[in-house]
Amino acid sequence: MRRKKLSGSVVVAISGVMLLASSLVQAQAQTRAECETIYKPQTGQAGKDVIWVPTNDALVERMLRMAKVTSSDLVYDLGAGDGKIAIAAAKKFGATSVGVEYNPDMAKFAQCLVKAEGVSDKTRVIQGDIFETDFSAATVVTLYLLPELNLKLRPTLLKMKPGTRVVSHSFLMDDWEPDERSTTDDGYAYLWIVPAQVDGTWTFTPEGGGEKFIVQLDQTFQQLKGTVGGAATKSLTGAKLNGPEIELGFIGDRGTSQLKGIVNAGRIEATVTDGSNKQTRYIGTRS
Repeated sequence: MRRKKLSGSVVVAISGVMLLASSLVQAQAQTRAECETIYKPQTGQAGKDVIWVPTNDALVERMLRMAKVTSSDLVYDLGAGDGKIAIAAAKKFGATSVGVEYNPDMAKFAQCLVKAEGVSDKTRVIQGDIFETDFSAATVVTLYLLPELNLKLRPTLLKMKPGTRVVSHSFLMDDWEPDERSTTDDGYAYLWIVPAQVDGTWTFTPEGGGEKFIVQLDQTFQQLKGTVGGAATKSLTGAKLNGPEIELGFIGDRGTSQLKGIVNAGRIEATVTDGSNKQTRYIGTRS
């Protein structure tokens, strides 16, 4: 029996019908099982730079709790896979979230799950390259990549707004030490808080006028050291940087003084408490 060859227009029409049917299934999907009729990812399948391995639910929740995610946050999950982290951020923590996934089929599957989980109003998954996507507005960034990809992302992450929280499943960022480590039977998670850039020479002036003092800061990521004073400098003690928050201790005329401040738009707004417990407001400007 001879088979009649289909014309190009008929093939295109059939393809269009199949695509429309797939889109209708995705739009109407109510459960993960229904989404899996469109596409079912396999653990270990190859991606652009990584293979896909799903993150277990307990670790997803722990990562988001480490980042202290709330309803006021915008969470970006880079390498979103099936969208699990982005969905959990919205469903369990009330955050607005965006997943970025390179694989088009996986991205569509994640989009289907977003609808099935009822978080379409707060979550979206986009198909794209994480190295070409602008996620600068994020307040939280989550990662499950590889060490070399974390390192490649590191310069971009360090330029984000101070205080942005970055959480990675399993992998570190070379010599940028995490602010918090969490290890349980369900996996490893690491938290970094993007630090303000404060290295350099700062002049602190009392708000109401008075004697100034100079601080020299040397910074390595969130780690600080430095000196205070002019000709007779003294080393700082207890220097800390937590996002935009800075603390410094030093010996002054009235004993040990403690500076606590916020780095904001190239200046430090600070309160200095001296050894007699007197508090003075200062503004620090960088030379």
